[in-house]
Amino acid sequence: MALIKLGNTDLEITEIAFGAWAIGGWMWGGNDKKDSLRALDASVDMGITSIDTAPIYGFGYSEEIVGESIQGKRDRVQILTKFGMRWEIKQGKHFFSSEKNDGTPVDIYKYAGKESILKECEESLKRLKTDYIDLYQIHWPDVTTPIEESMEAVELLIKQGKVRAAGVSNYSTEDMKKAGTVINLASNQVAYSMVKRDIEEDIVPYSIENNVGILVYSPLQRGVLAGKIKPDTKFNNGDHRPTTAHYKNDNIIKINLFLEQIRPLAELKDVSLAQLVLRWTLQRPGISCILAGARNEEQLIENAGTLEFELSGEEMESIDHSLEKLVLNLEE
Repeated sequence: MALIKLGNTDLEITEIAFGAWAIGGWMWGGNDKKDSLRALDASVDMGITSIDTAPIYGFGYSEEIVGESIQGKRDRVQILTKFGMRWEIKQGKHFFSSEKNDGTPVDIYKYAGKESILKECEESLKRLKTDYIDLYQIHWPDVTTPIEESMEAVELLIKQGKVRAAGVSNYSTEDMKKAGTVINLASNQVAYSMVKRDIEEDIVPYSIENNVGILVYSPLQRGVLAGKIKPDTKFNNGDHRPTTAHYKNDNIIKINLFLEQIRPLAELKDVSLAQLVLRWTLQRPGISCILAGARNEEQLIENAGTLEFELSGEEMESIDHSLEKLVLNLEE
């Protein structure tokens, strides 16, 4: 699988990255470690060598699994992880309260002070069993710490050789401008899907103009755009998806009706609905990479198939036409 250059940096990543949130189990109703390790091994073997994780995904568990999986193949993979979401300390801005996989209550804070970032980096390196991180991203903006301070900490880590490139996540254009005054900004990781397209208004134009890569998370809107979720679908305990707007029964019905409209195109291409949705996302202006989660090898194989075909301009327009009616009718 071909690698693409990310922004104005020397870092190269794959167009599809392995999204490792689900393998952490947290908010996804748990996951089987053996399945996760098999999926990660298959990912690298298939050429999806960029792996995106974060400390908060399972409170270190996702990073630990990734670290175990990359032993003996570190030179073949690109590790993308994050900082700035703390649960061990009560500092910064309280984000929300939740429960760990074992049911233990936990409070999560957005905090990206300099010393905190340096400490987080060491902890991530230990869990990942590596001595450097390819792309280090702030997970969410921290309104209690100047952006410049956070970026200066990452710049220091780059000088120390512990980080190769700096990225941000969930940043506005104004936040990106501030970060860019301190550091060479490689990318912004943001939520984007067929049913969540607000970044097209400002993030996309700014990123294209300033050569900042866009990494897309939740391109399948946490799975509902894969066409396998029904109003009566049962979810495991701890799975938070049913509490989100797109998982309201009425929205699931509307999304599935839309997916039926584009199913003939998927059948014509001999691909799944999920592959068609991912391909559409990847071909949108300014998109560098899509993060596709996989909890097992079967899902990974399906994700990889996204790169085996393309959509014509006419096909993209046809999908957009069907989308216009759907997005207008979804409930908040």
